[in-house]
Amino acid sequence: MKKTCRREFLKKALIGSAAVVSVGSFFFNSRVLLGGGISPSASYALNTFSYSGKEAMFYRAVDNNRVQCQLCPHKCTLRNGSSGLCRVRKNIAGKLYSQAYGNPCSVNVGLIEKAPLHHFIPGHERLCVATVGCNLRCKYCHNWQISQRSPGEIREYNMTPEDIVKEALIQEVMSISFTYTEPTIFYEYMYDISRIAKNNGLKVSIVSNGYINPQPLRKLLPYLDAVKIDLKAFSDDFYREICSAKLDPVLQTLLVLKDEGMLFEIVNLVVPTLNDNPDEIKQMCVWINENLGAEVPVHFNRFSPSYKLTELPTTPINTLESAVRIANESGLKYVYMGNVPGHKNNSTFCPNCGERLIHRVHYSVRSRNLKNGNCKFCGYNIHGRWEA
Repeated sequence: MKKTCRREFLKKALIGSAAVVSVGSFFFNSRVLLGGGISPSASYALNTFSYSGKEAMFYRAVDNNRVQCQLCPHKCTLRNGSSGLCRVRKNIAGKLYSQAYGNPCSVNVGLIEKAPLHHFIPGHERLCVATVGCNLRCKYCHNWQISQRSPGEIREYNMTPEDIVKEALIQEVMSISFTYTEPTIFYEYMYDISRIAKNNGLKVSIVSNGYINPQPLRKLLPYLDAVKIDLKAFSDDFYREICSAKLDPVLQTLLVLKDEGMLFEIVNLVVPTLNDNPDEIKQMCVWINENLGAEVPVHFNRFSPSYKLTELPTTPINTLESAVRIANESGLKYVYMGNVPGHKNNSTFCPNCGERLIHRVHYSVRSRNLKNGNCKFCGYNIHGRWEA
């Protein structure tokens, strides 16, 4: 099936926009398939909200029909009928079920740069998939309209893992990306889609907060090609007060990714007054260099007021530039600024000769100067995956 032309798509999108239940920043610069009221390739039934779900992969029975989830560091212990902090994993008669399985609330096509993943085949299109729910409670979440919702509270669709892969093939994208909400919480759905995707020649990436236990993470990694982790701050106080979580499990996730040889990138959303202290940023950059390596790409992204933190200002550009300078001085080789369209630090530069290798304007790739993964100018090998 041919892709919908841009003019026709925009026309359909405008017509369908009245049917949108909740649209967050996750739809910007995307071709909306589901979650925006339209699907160019197929009609998928609205979920009937009879969420029997699928039995979870990581949990243990406790007593009195209670179960303990083993998927993420919260390790929620649930009595019969109750759900975890993520909202989607529920104890039903002494067994843990995922009520997010097969129930995406958003399926659309967008560029890999929006993840952001700058060292993973730049400029390619991905099929983005999300369900409701999250295992964090970030007070500034830009996608709170879906991440802070429970099954049945917003529009969802019935799509099997096979449906998702079929849609990716129809849309002629190169990869499937689990994003917008936390993929960990719909682990079983993600795991099944990823296995089928790999068998059909598709690549797979996740955009994650890193709040997952080592065992399920290691089980998933063989089916992934790239990972983006939000390292929200280098402060346990920040994680506790702003995200209802802890810092150490995220650092452990990063160490597992390094140990497994996974291609991954780190994003730090710089929030004014909360995690923008230069000393803390330096501590984070030094830790990354010493524990993960100088070649791990690090993005400092601009915060804009959202959700429960609307009283804070947008991050000043000079604060982001200072963070980039600190990272460079700490020895990191690939440092970026995000959410500042047109800034030179959107682009990839050779750490050896300084020439611009991937010219980006926001999410758009304008030019490439790599040859077989090496700098076209000096031959320096550039960390990443540059070709399909």
